[in-house]
Amino acid sequence: GRRPEILRRAIRESATLTRDVLEQHFNDLKGTLKKLLDERLVSLLQEVDTIEQESIKPLDECQKLIEHGVSTADDLLREGESAVHGDVGQENEKLCSFTKKALHIQLDSLPEVPSLVDVPCLSAQLDDCLLTILKNQIFRHGTVASRPPVQLEEFVEKPGGILVRWCKVDEDFVPQDYRLQYRKSTASHFEDVYVGSETEFIVLHIDPNVDYQFRVCARGDGRQEWSPWSVPQIGHTTLVPHEWTTGLEGYSLSSRRNIALRNDSQSCGVLYSKAPTYSCGQTLTFRIETVGQPDRRDSLGVCVEQQNGYDSLQRDKAVCISTNGAVFVNGKEMTNQLPAVTSGSTVTFDMEAVQLGPSSTEGGNSKLRVTISSNNREVVFDWVLDQCCGSLYFGCSFSYPGWKVLVF
Repeated sequence: GRRPEILRRAIRESATLTRDVLEQHFNDLKGTLKKLLDERLVSLLQEVDTIEQESIKPLDECQKLIEHGVSTADDLLREGESAVHGDVGQENEKLCSFTKKALHIQLDSLPEVPSLVDVPCLSAQLDDCLLTILKNQIFRHGTVASRPPVQLEEFVEKPGGILVRWCKVDEDFVPQDYRLQYRKSTASHFEDVYVGSETEFIVLHIDPNVDYQFRVCARGDGRQEWSPWSVPQIGHTTLVPHEWTTGLEGYSLSSRRNIALRNDSQSCGVLYSKAPTYSCGQTLTFRIETVGQPDRRDSLGVCVEQQNGYDSLQRDKAVCISTNGAVFVNGKEMTNQLPAVTSGSTVTFDMEAVQLGPSSTEGGNSKLRVTISSNNREVVFDWVLDQCCGSLYFGCSFSYPGWKVLVF
């Protein structure tokens, strides 16, 4: 009943977000275009100023020379008149001075005026084709995509986590990377939880019985930009997270108690899970974050009950793998062996109940089909127990420090 409402809300949210993105982008473009046009205008106006100043300068100098020549001739003319009309005694002296000046003045030479060919006439050459090019580019700029090339496909509950799977829905799309985001349904912002080429990812640190929203997008081969987001979908887990027991001297735990580090303490023993949280039909995963010195008594595995006093899960009512790859069932080593455990290795345990036949004489017994996988190899065997076990403990033991194990 809630699904149509969730999808309606998702469509509205994506439409609102798309509007905001478009408005922001085009406002940014407007601002950038205005800035570029203003810069170009300033540059052209400076060019006009420079040409104007350089062209007028010689004409101004020519004008000054002419004005200076006319002024000098004017002064000489007045001096000549004064000499002619003056007293006889002064007349000779004045005429003498006038004659001397008149001989030196160059009234017949004028500065060269630039020819019309050399005189600039400014105009602005503005081509309309820019507007045409811009118009064509603008009308082709941007698209609104309504069909994302990738969609969420499946949610699988895990203890304290969700396995999220997605798939490509556009046949023509060639993906290079995927990007998965999630948020609590009460949160406002999505956050990245995975970027890579896989089509599934286990999201850890999920609170049980709480709704989380997920969405995925993809990046095409050789492209920089991400595709539109898929329709957001809700996933949750009802399974409590796997946790290690606190308080064992030889091990230090992370705040969520899903990572155990074998510390320098001399204390030796098996670190068990806080509760029997592993159930048949689930996959239990140990991921080796860092390694220490291996020892053949080391163990990673599953058991029916916590039994103190043992230094390893290589005992009765337990199945385990040693760090050297040897597999033990109820304390007995199998002939089949897995690769040695290294940094980054994941070791998985899968179990399913096998129906015992009615003619079986194994009264009260139960049989589990166990698959242990490590480094792309696996061993499969039947584990016979003298009691029916719906849920099991997990555990680990390391003789030397430095081993760090994440469980999920």
